[in-house]
Amino acid sequence: MNKKLHLEKRILKISIVGSIVFMLAEGVMAYITRSNSILMDCIFDTADLIMVGPFLMLIPLLYKPVTEKHPYGYSQVESLFVIIKCVILLLITAQVMFYSIHIIFKGGNHVNGGVIAAFEMALSAGCILIYAILRHYNRMFSSPSIKADLYMWRMDIINSLGVGLTFTVQSTMDGTGFSWLIPYVDPIVAIVMAIVFSIEPVRMVINGIKNLVLFAPEEEIMDSIRNVINKHLENYPYTVNFLDVIQTGRKAWVGVYLKAESDCIRISQLKQAHAEIKKELTQHFDQIYIELIPESFE
Repeated sequence: MNKKLHLEKRILKISIVGSIVFMLAEGVMAYITRSNSILMDCIFDTADLIMVGPFLMLIPLLYKPVTEKHPYGYSQVESLFVIIKCVILLLITAQVMFYSIHIIFKGGNHVNGGVIAAFEMALSAGCILIYAILRHYNRMFSSPSIKADLYMWRMDIINSLGVGLTFTVQSTMDGTGFSWLIPYVDPIVAIVMAIVFSIEPVRMVINGIKNLVLFAPEEEIMDSIRNVINKHLENYPYTVNFLDVIQTGRKAWVGVYLKAESDCIRISQLKQAHAEIKKELTQHFDQIYIELIPESFE
């Protein structure tokens, strides 16, 4: 458990250092070029950085054991944190989008497309490097917060490449029949970025709310758990009557209500089946708790 805690802190620290470097670079370039697209990127990275910092202090809580006072541990704190983070990002994104629309109605924004294109291409190379490092560590250990952070870097890569290519095209418009479009390229790109950036945070907010109110996970997860349990119970005189699954944050609780083929229930069989099921499910879930519950005959 301490190894996982250390690894998660290392992953988030790498992300924080990368975010600080890129945020400062974007802030300086946004001021120099007066580009809404770069400003959008800078604000997005700043909001992400503000949220990741405090989360480092919350990580140790997520590894505290389940107790009678905290039957679900502190795993719901992570779900709440992801919701807050995504809502803040959505609000900021909406504000920048409306500002870009306002710029369009005022006649657009004249920027140096060549400079912005070169900067964004260099930025995308740096993002790819950080993403590759984080993805390497993510293969060793993953969590909802790390997945959210990886999403941010993935979007940064796509965004930087897209913006770089767009402004490369814009720099070729000068002196052509499309030159009238040049002032509108920057705010339009910022609006497109805002829309694209909003898709995943909305999905994460919905999933986070489900985790907070202890809804069952998605059908795909339920089916994978059910298949593993059924596979191992084939060797025992029990069948699954009902599956009760709760997932919040990185923790999952699985209650398996069993029907026995006879009135006799052997504890040794249940223990063996439990060990086999948990061993396989642990490969797919970071922290999972499993109960095999024989149903009473009525």
